[in-house]
Amino acid sequence: MCTTCGCGKDARPTLTNMNGDKVANIQIHDHHHIHSHDQAHEPHHHHPPALGTIISLEKEILAKNNMLAARNRTWFEEKNILALNLVSSPGSGKTTLLERTIRDLGDETEISVIEGDQETENDAARIRRTGCRVVQINTGTGCHLESNMLARGVEELQPPANSIVMIENVGNLVCPALFDLGERAKVLIFSVTEGEDKPQKYPHMFRAAEIVILNKTDLLPYIKFDMEKCIQFIRQVNPGVRIVPLSATGGEGLNPWYGWLRERHKEGSSNLTL
Repeated sequence: MCTTCGCGKDARPTLTNMNGDKVANIQIHDHHHIHSHDQAHEPHHHHPPALGTIISLEKEILAKNNMLAARNRTWFEEKNILALNLVSSPGSGKTTLLERTIRDLGDETEISVIEGDQETENDAARIRRTGCRVVQINTGTGCHLESNMLARGVEELQPPANSIVMIENVGNLVCPALFDLGERAKVLIFSVTEGEDKPQKYPHMFRAAEIVILNKTDLLPYIKFDMEKCIQFIRQVNPGVRIVPLSATGGEGLNPWYGWLRERHKEGSSNLTL
């Protein structure tokens, strides 16, 4: 998992197929025991690894992750599947937006979902009630999904060709920016309740996104939020990003989001039903 934040030291990621008959452990890369070499030679001291050791280890972690992400991407491309990595803070409205999108576009194309959370199957249960195929990945202490987790989830999910796979990542605006899963694009969902300065505080995530959804616009009359300033901050970090203000609950502004989905899906083939 992460060497910088230390997540995942005792992580035991699991996969649940939501049929109630299977929970599988997911093997994670053995790259989080960064103190093991030092401790083996100096059992009475707990010195942090040298800076060069950390940088080398992080490169190794990302190299392994990116190699499998490339395999995932190739598989998606061969199946003409639009895979999207949905990232956000907790409580931004990712799952609500997913539910609404599935209900509104489910008759046009098949949508499958891979849910990522540290614990519980709550969000996967919500998605399943829409009639959508879904699997749940619980990362334990991990703060993001990795490409090998996604590969295992896809293996269980078996999404059909010419479909859309929505990957709801763990709520976190830091680590998911670093880990490529093999997706076509990162979709950042950002709630107006979080404050307009988040693009300045978390620039790497906003820079990695192809589209930013400004969710919960129905709350604008009741909160202090400067939309113009927020958009300005986003443009400073990522000038070319698509920005879509909307309300997943009220329905306002959803058409530009759906239009972007249709555009990205259509790019893969001229024979899609979208």
